[in-house]
Amino acid sequence: MSFSEPVLVFDGDCAFCSTCERAADRWLRGSRAGGWMAEPFQFADLAALGVTEERAVREVLWITPAGDVYGGAQAVAKLLLRAGGGWAYLGGVLRLAPVRPVAAVVYRWVAANRHRMPGGTPACALPRRG
Repeated sequence: MSFSEPVLVFDGDCAFCSTCERAADRWLRGSRAGGWMAEPFQFADLAALGVTEERAVREVLWITPAGDVYGGAQAVAKLLLRAGGGWAYLGGVLRLAPVRPVAAVVYRWVAANRHRMPGGTPACALPRRG
């Protein structure tokens, strides 16, 4: 699969995730320095993007045209960096060594509890690891 802009892969069946993607589209695209595509993992060619469905179910993904894959909080950081302006500053902070582990923990907590977040539904719950 060839693409010229990064791809943000999210869970299109999760109301919370879809709401976050729409907010990113509304708030970040107006200030962006560069573009990106957003694709629910349910409709994306994950194999061509170089990711598994298991990973896409568990975290938002940012995939660059070069094939680099960032997940979770670091995917959010890359999106913010791409948006430019003040958003890029926030994305840069999320990439700082002392902040990265904290951001990862917060992201994992939000992902595990997304069915409880505003806009979330029971269908947003992550599958249990078996």
